Amino acid sequence: MRYTVVVEKGETSYGSFVPDLPGCVAVGETENAVVSLIQEAIQFHLEDLRFEGQPIPLPASKSQFIEVALTA
Repeated sequence: MRYTVVVEKGETSYGSFVPDLPGCVAVGETENAVVSLIQEAIQFHLEDLRFEGQPIPLPASKSQFIEVALTA
């Protein structure tokens, strides 16, 4: 499955979350680190849902870049 992941740059680290998997988050010192960590977090999250007998949410979120004009 292919989930949308949001990566945000903070003051001292990067954070990430998966909109379709509430509670599935990761934090890392670099963008590469947080991407690797969220991939692991997704895997563990899905395994835990399966273990608990919960349904696996299908990927539904999408992302797009939207350009806007900045007026002064």
